Amino acid sequence: MQVKLIGLAVILNLGAALAAVSASAETANPNDCLGVDWDDKRPLTVAKVIAQPRVNLIKSPYDDDFKATTCPAATEACRRTAYLVTNDPVLVGKTSGDFTCVIYQSPTAKKQIWARGWLPSAALGRVEPITAPAPSEWLGSWEHPGGGMTIAKGEGGKLKIDGEQVVPAGRDFHNGAIEAIATPKDGTIAFVNDGSTPFERPNEGDECRVRMQRIGPWLLVEDNNDCGGSGVTFTGLYHRK
Repeated sequence: MQVKLIGLAVILNLGAALAAVSASAETANPNDCLGVDWDDKRPLTVAKVIAQPRVNLIKSPYDDDFKATTCPAATEACRRTAYLVTNDPVLVGKTSGDFTCVIYQSPTAKKQIWARGWLPSAALGRVEPITAPAPSEWLGSWEHPGGGMTIAKGEGGKLKIDGEQVVPAGRDFHNGAIEAIATPKDGTIAFVNDGSTPFERPNEGDECRVRMQRIGPWLLVEDNNDCGGSGVTFTGLYHRK
Protein backbone atom coordinates (compact mmCIF):
# COMPACT_ATOMS: atom_id res chain seq x y z
CA MET A 1 0.00 0.00 0.00
CA GLN A 2 1.75 3.15 -1.18
CA VAL A 3 0.27 6.57 -1.69
CA LYS A 4 1.28 8.90 -4.50
CA LEU A 5 1.09 12.43 -3.13
CA ILE A 6 2.04 14.28 -6.30
CA GLY A 7 1.57 18.02 -5.85
CA LEU A 8 -0.25 17.59 -2.57
CA ALA A 9 -1.61 20.96 -1.49
CA VAL A 10 -2.33 20.13 2.14
CA ILE A 11 0.14 18.07 4.16
CA LEU A 12 -0.01 18.43 7.92
CA ASN A 13 1.15 16.80 11.08
CA LEU A 14 -1.16 14.42 12.90
CA GLY A 15 -1.99 16.78 15.74
CA ALA A 16 -3.27 19.40 13.33
CA ALA A 17 -5.24 16.84 11.36
CA LEU A 18 -7.02 15.35 14.36
CA ALA A 19 -7.33 18.18 16.88
CA ALA A 20 -10.61 20.00 17.29
CA VAL A 21 -10.31 23.24 15.34
CA SER A 22 -11.51 26.50 16.84
CA ALA A 23 -13.92 28.73 14.97
CA SER A 24 -12.11 30.58 12.19
CA ALA A 25 -12.45 31.41 8.52
CA GLU A 26 -11.32 27.87 7.74
CA THR A 27 -13.91 26.17 9.93
CA ALA A 28 -16.86 28.36 8.92
CA ASN A 29 -17.80 26.15 5.96
CA PRO A 30 -19.33 22.75 6.80
CA ASN A 31 -17.97 21.45 3.48
CA ASP A 32 -14.38 21.83 4.65
CA CYS A 33 -12.58 18.53 5.32
CA LEU A 34 -10.55 19.19 8.47
CA GLY A 35 -9.75 15.62 9.50
CA VAL A 36 -11.38 13.33 12.07
CA ASP A 37 -12.55 14.15 15.58
CA TRP A 38 -12.61 12.25 18.85
CA ASP A 39 -16.05 11.09 19.95
CA ASP A 40 -16.57 9.68 23.46
CA LYS A 41 -19.51 7.58 22.27
CA ARG A 42 -18.40 6.41 18.83
CA PRO A 43 -15.14 4.73 17.74
CA LEU A 44 -13.32 5.76 14.60
CA THR A 45 -14.05 3.97 11.35
CA VAL A 46 -11.44 2.52 9.00
CA ALA A 47 -11.97 2.13 5.26
CA LYS A 48 -9.92 0.95 2.29
CA VAL A 49 -9.77 2.47 -1.14
CA ILE A 50 -11.67 0.13 -3.49
CA ALA A 51 -11.38 2.28 -6.61
CA GLN A 52 -9.17 0.87 -9.38
CA PRO A 53 -6.32 1.65 -9.73
CA ARG A 54 -6.40 4.99 -7.89
CA VAL A 55 -8.66 7.84 -6.82
CA ASN A 56 -7.83 11.54 -6.57
CA LEU A 57 -8.50 13.57 -3.46
CA ILE A 58 -11.13 16.28 -3.77
CA LYS A 59 -10.73 19.88 -2.67
CA SER A 60 -12.46 21.70 0.18
CA PRO A 61 -13.79 25.25 -0.11
CA TYR A 62 -10.67 26.50 1.73
CA ASP A 63 -8.38 25.23 -1.05
CA ASP A 64 -7.05 27.56 -3.74
CA ASP A 65 -6.90 30.40 -1.20
CA PHE A 66 -10.53 29.82 -0.21
CA LYS A 67 -11.69 30.06 -3.82
CA ALA A 68 -12.81 26.43 -4.24
CA THR A 69 -16.28 27.39 -3.10
CA THR A 70 -18.15 24.77 -5.15
CA CYS A 71 -16.17 21.85 -3.71
CA PRO A 72 -16.46 19.02 -2.91
CA ALA A 73 -17.93 18.09 -6.28
CA ALA A 74 -17.28 15.66 -9.13
CA THR A 75 -15.70 18.32 -11.33
CA GLU A 76 -12.25 18.80 -12.79
CA ALA A 77 -11.92 22.07 -10.84
CA CYS A 78 -12.36 20.20 -7.54
CA ARG A 79 -9.97 17.38 -8.44
CA ARG A 80 -6.58 17.49 -6.71
CA THR A 81 -3.42 16.00 -8.17
CA ALA A 82 -2.81 13.96 -5.00
CA TYR A 83 -4.31 10.48 -5.04
CA LEU A 84 -4.57 7.21 -3.14
CA VAL A 85 -4.33 3.74 -4.65
CA THR A 86 -6.36 0.57 -4.24
CA ASN A 87 -6.23 -0.91 -0.70
CA ASP A 88 -4.78 2.22 0.94
CA PRO A 89 -6.31 2.39 4.45
CA VAL A 90 -7.86 5.66 5.66
CA LEU A 91 -9.48 6.96 8.82
CA VAL A 92 -13.00 8.18 8.08
CA GLY A 93 -14.57 11.45 9.16
CA LYS A 94 -17.78 13.24 8.20
CA THR A 95 -19.64 13.10 4.90
CA SER A 96 -20.89 15.80 2.55
CA GLY A 97 -23.22 14.66 -0.18
CA ASP A 98 -21.46 11.92 -2.15
CA PHE A 99 -18.08 12.55 -0.48
CA THR A 100 -16.34 11.40 2.69
CA CYS A 101 -13.63 13.28 4.57
CA VAL A 102 -10.59 11.04 5.18
CA ILE A 103 -7.05 11.22 6.50
CA TYR A 104 -4.24 8.99 5.31
CA GLN A 105 -0.73 8.25 6.49
CA SER A 106 1.75 6.09 4.60
CA PRO A 107 2.65 3.03 6.71
CA THR A 108 6.30 3.52 5.69
CA ALA A 109 6.49 7.14 6.88
CA LYS A 110 9.08 8.03 9.51
CA LYS A 111 7.15 11.00 10.90
CA GLN A 112 3.50 11.74 11.64
CA ILE A 113 2.67 13.29 8.29
CA TRP A 114 -0.95 12.94 7.22
CA ALA A 115 -2.89 13.88 4.11
CA ARG A 116 -6.52 14.90 4.39
CA GLY A 117 -9.21 15.49 1.82
CA TRP A 118 -12.53 14.39 0.41
CA LEU A 119 -12.93 11.11 -1.47
CA PRO A 120 -16.01 9.85 -3.31
CA SER A 121 -17.84 7.64 -0.80
CA ALA A 122 -18.30 5.04 -3.55
CA ALA A 123 -14.49 4.68 -3.72
CA LEU A 124 -14.32 3.42 -0.12
CA GLY A 125 -15.14 0.10 1.51
CA ARG A 126 -15.44 -0.12 5.27
CA VAL A 127 -13.03 -2.43 7.11
CA GLU A 128 -14.91 -4.04 9.99
CA PRO A 129 -13.19 -4.48 13.38
CA ILE A 130 -12.56 -7.91 14.84
CA THR A 131 -15.62 -8.44 17.04
CA ALA A 132 -14.04 -10.65 19.71
CA PRO A 133 -10.25 -10.63 19.52
CA ALA A 134 -8.48 -13.40 21.43
CA PRO A 135 -6.09 -12.10 24.12
CA SER A 136 -3.14 -13.06 21.92
CA GLU A 137 -4.43 -10.80 19.15
CA TRP A 138 -3.80 -7.76 21.35
CA LEU A 139 -0.37 -8.73 22.63
CA GLY A 140 2.91 -7.58 21.15
CA SER A 141 4.86 -4.52 20.09
CA TRP A 142 3.07 -2.27 17.64
CA GLU A 143 4.73 0.41 15.52
CA HIS A 144 3.49 3.72 14.22
CA PRO A 145 5.40 6.69 12.70
CA GLY A 146 6.91 8.61 15.59
CA GLY A 147 6.40 5.97 18.27
CA GLY A 148 4.85 2.71 19.28
CA MET A 149 2.70 0.71 21.66
CA THR A 150 3.43 -2.42 23.70
CA ILE A 151 0.60 -4.58 25.05
CA ALA A 152 1.43 -7.34 27.54
CA LYS A 153 -0.48 -9.68 29.84
CA GLY A 154 -1.48 -8.27 33.21
CA GLU A 155 -3.14 -9.84 36.22
CA GLY A 156 -6.73 -11.09 36.22
CA GLY A 157 -7.18 -11.02 32.46
CA LYS A 158 -6.17 -7.38 32.20
CA LEU A 159 -3.66 -5.95 29.75
CA LYS A 160 -0.68 -3.72 30.47
CA ILE A 161 -0.34 -0.96 27.89
CA ASP A 162 2.73 1.22 27.37
CA GLY A 163 3.05 3.75 24.58
CA GLU A 164 5.37 6.54 23.50
CA GLN A 165 5.00 9.15 20.79
CA VAL A 166 7.37 11.92 19.68
CA VAL A 167 6.54 14.82 17.37
CA PRO A 168 9.38 17.06 16.09
CA ALA A 169 8.77 20.78 16.66
CA GLY A 170 11.43 22.91 15.01
CA ARG A 171 14.65 22.41 16.96
CA ASP A 172 12.74 20.80 19.81
CA PHE A 173 10.19 18.00 20.11
CA HIS A 174 6.94 17.25 21.93
CA ASN A 175 6.28 13.86 23.41
CA GLY A 176 3.58 11.82 25.09
CA ALA A 177 3.39 8.60 27.08
CA ILE A 178 0.70 6.08 28.00
CA GLU A 179 0.94 3.70 30.95
CA ALA A 180 -2.32 1.95 31.73
CA ILE A 181 -3.95 -1.27 32.89
CA ALA A 182 -7.21 -2.08 31.09
CA THR A 183 -9.59 -4.93 30.30
CA PRO A 184 -10.91 -5.56 26.77
CA LYS A 185 -14.69 -5.27 26.51
CA ASP A 186 -16.88 -5.93 23.47
CA GLY A 187 -13.84 -6.04 21.20
CA THR A 188 -12.52 -2.70 22.41
CA ILE A 189 -9.94 -1.51 24.92
CA ALA A 190 -10.97 1.86 26.34
CA PHE A 191 -9.42 3.66 29.30
CA VAL A 192 -8.80 7.03 30.91
CA ASN A 193 -5.31 8.03 32.10
CA ASP A 194 -3.86 4.93 33.84
CA GLY A 195 -7.02 2.88 33.50
CA SER A 196 -8.24 3.38 37.06
CA THR A 197 -10.99 5.79 35.95
CA PRO A 198 -14.06 4.25 34.25
CA PHE A 199 -14.14 5.20 30.58
CA GLU A 200 -17.92 5.64 30.77
CA ARG A 201 -17.57 8.52 33.20
CA PRO A 202 -18.23 11.88 31.49
CA ASN A 203 -15.17 13.65 30.19
CA GLU A 204 -13.97 16.09 32.84
CA GLY A 205 -11.31 17.72 30.64
CA ASP A 206 -7.51 17.52 30.68
CA GLU A 207 -7.59 13.73 30.88
CA CYS A 208 -6.06 11.26 28.47
CA ARG A 209 -8.84 9.17 26.90
CA VAL A 210 -7.82 6.24 24.69
CA ARG A 211 -9.69 3.63 22.67
CA MET A 212 -8.25 0.65 20.76
CA GLN A 213 -9.66 -1.84 18.25
CA ARG A 214 -8.19 -4.69 16.24
CA ILE A 215 -9.03 -4.10 12.60
CA GLY A 216 -7.57 -6.34 9.93
CA PRO A 217 -3.80 -6.58 10.50
CA TRP A 218 -3.77 -3.33 12.44
CA LEU A 219 -4.18 -2.03 15.94
CA LEU A 220 -6.33 1.09 15.64
CA VAL A 221 -5.54 3.56 18.41
CA GLU A 222 -7.36 6.83 18.95
CA ASP A 223 -7.09 9.44 21.66
CA ASN A 224 -8.59 12.80 22.52
CA ASN A 225 -5.35 14.80 21.98
CA ASP A 226 -4.76 15.12 25.75
CA CYS A 227 -2.11 12.39 26.08
CA GLY A 228 1.00 14.49 25.55
CA GLY A 229 2.45 17.82 24.56
CA SER A 230 1.16 20.18 21.91
CA GLY A 231 0.39 18.39 18.66
CA VAL A 232 0.97 14.93 20.15
CA THR A 233 -1.56 12.19 19.59
CA PHE A 234 -1.42 8.38 19.49
CA THR A 235 -4.19 8.13 16.92
CA GLY A 236 -3.38 5.94 13.94
CA LEU A 237 -3.07 2.44 12.53
CA TYR A 238 -0.27 0.46 14.17
CA HIS A 239 1.35 -2.66 12.73
CA ARG A 240 3.24 -5.38 14.57
CA LYS A 241 7.02 -5.19 14.69
